[in-house]
Amino acid sequence: MSESPEPPANGDGDGDDGAIAWLLLIYRVPPEPTRLRATVWRRLKGLGAIYLQNSAAALPRNPTNERALRKLRHEIIEMTGTAMLLSCRALAGEADILAAFQAARDDEYEEIVDKCQDFLAQVAKEHVAEHFSYAELEENDVDLVKLRSWFDKVTGRDSFAAPGRRAAEEALDACARSLETYANEVYAREEEAH
Repeated sequence: MSESPEPPANGDGDGDDGAIAWLLLIYRVPPEPTRLRATVWRRLKGLGAIYLQNSAAALPRNPTNERALRKLRHEIIEMTGTAMLLSCRALAGEADILAAFQAARDDEYEEIVDKCQDFLAQVAKEHVAEHFSYAELEENDVDLVKLRSWFDKVTGRDSFAAPGRRAAEEALDACARSLETYANEVYAREEEAH
């Protein structure tokens, strides 16, 4: 379950203007070795951050994101890079930042839907080939667990309820129903064999 962003903190104590509090990581890593830059990029992508520009990534402010960015800042400094972590709010352009977050999450949800379609095609292929075995059932079960885990990670960073979530939920439900039908056939074939 994702944590909602904290209300913004500003100097006058008035946090009721509806603005979202953001964490902004501005960093620089050495150009060589290139794996350092890739490591930072992968970590930020895994957190669900968006880039506002080169080496400036934003996340909604919450305790989990703050801990993760503080840790990443420390790692960047250990790479002999530089990093600043700011807590701020957008004075203008917040709709663009939110749209970028929504688009990033929707892209991830779309990938899940695509993988669910692959899963459904694989289970359908097993039906057509009448290949009903416990080994295949276990393999497909593992694949579904991976899809659900991936979905949980994406929803964990979906701070603003991206619209693509619903399609991903429905695709996962279809996968679960398909696997249940396949499992029932595996069990029925086993009983017939004994």
